[in-house]
Amino acid sequence: MDWLQVLVIVFGNAAWTIPMWLWTRSESRADVRAIDLKIETMRQEANSILKAIQQEIKDFHGRLCAIEERNRGK
Repeated sequence: MDWLQVLVIVFGNAAWTIPMWLWTRSESRADVRAIDLKIETMRQEANSILKAIQQEIKDFHGRLCAIEERNRGK
């Protein structure tokens, strides 16, 4: 086997391997961006749920204090 055949095989493999590696890398970055967007959406949703729970706790505490004041007055 002469050097020309070796070089053709090496560069032929590189001609397929490098573009496939670059394509795979770009696809994985796109997947990471999509997952980041989903995580951010879920984080915002969880924060809104927590704020609603906190507001409900405050409302309940206010009603409970009102009931206790009413019962103390009797």
